[in-house]
Amino acid sequence: MERLAEAAWFTHVGIKDATAAIVLSSWDEAIAHCESFKWEDLHYGAAGQYRQRLMERSPERVEKWNDVVDEMKKTTLSFVRGKIETVVREHNLPKVFEDTVQRDILHICMETEYPDVYPPGFYAAKPTGMLMDTFRVAGKETSRRECP
Repeated sequence: MERLAEAAWFTHVGIKDATAAIVLSSWDEAIAHCESFKWEDLHYGAAGQYRQRLMERSPERVEKWNDVVDEMKKTTLSFVRGKIETVVREHNLPKVFEDTVQRDILHICMETEYPDVYPPGFYAAKPTGMLMDTFRVAGKETSRRECP
């Protein structure tokens, strides 16, 4: 978890250094993406599909989903705020930016909570999911107690 805390977030905004990602050229463009219903629907649809796969494989574990979310938020909310406060201040970013990052980090953590039931998916694979590598410490998956 130290790697996630030490990582410099949003240092490559607008730099085309990935082939499997949509690279946006400005903060305004990024915020427009965050605010779009299409983008939001894609994210919530992916989270719903992941939860459905979990339900098919382990209904008893999914029954505790909301409890796990609540427990993770105790850590992720303040952690994310601390990681993004400088970029939000420097670029005068709206609340939707924080909301988007909060959602992404929470869902990455949720995917890392259930790899024994279903492999991490959309959030772990998308550009913000590159943070997923930082959730692997010494070759082991983290648990929610370690995330972040």
